[in-house]
Amino acid sequence: MAQDVFEHGPDPDNPGWNHWNLKDETLFNGAVMGKLITRVDDDGKARLRMFPERRHENLQGIIHGAVTLSLIDIALFTTMHTLGSGNAGPSVTLELSTQFVGGGKARTPLDAVTEIVKETGKLVFVRGLVEQGEHRVASFSGIVRKMRPSSGTGPDAS
Repeated sequence: MAQDVFEHGPDPDNPGWNHWNLKDETLFNGAVMGKLITRVDDDGKARLRMFPERRHENLQGIIHGAVTLSLIDIALFTTMHTLGSGNAGPSVTLELSTQFVGGGKARTPLDAVTEIVKETGKLVFVRGLVEQGEHRVASFSGIVRKMRPSSGTGPDAS
């Protein structure tokens, strides 16, 4: 089952937060993004946090845009899992629209704060902001297609 590949327990280093990590740290999330934690804020929005390191910077010393886009993409699935009814494992991103509005500061936690605009039987429409405290890095919207878990291999076996 796809849910067996995730580790979502409480994060002892960050009370009130849960892990959002794949058990296999050699896959993209762990190998590239590092530690990810999540929670649902008091306003009902989902929050996914990463901890940028030197490897996440570009030549200008700010967080690389590809890292920000990756955080956003992962946040779509975190939102679906924490706020919606979908199993985040066997699903795919159909669309992602992002507007960069500021540079991400290196070595400062980077948060994607999201909400579900609408959820249907097969689709989840999400929107949100990437922020570091009061500093905005990006705004975005995305659509995720919920997939049925498959028992085999191939493109539908996530």
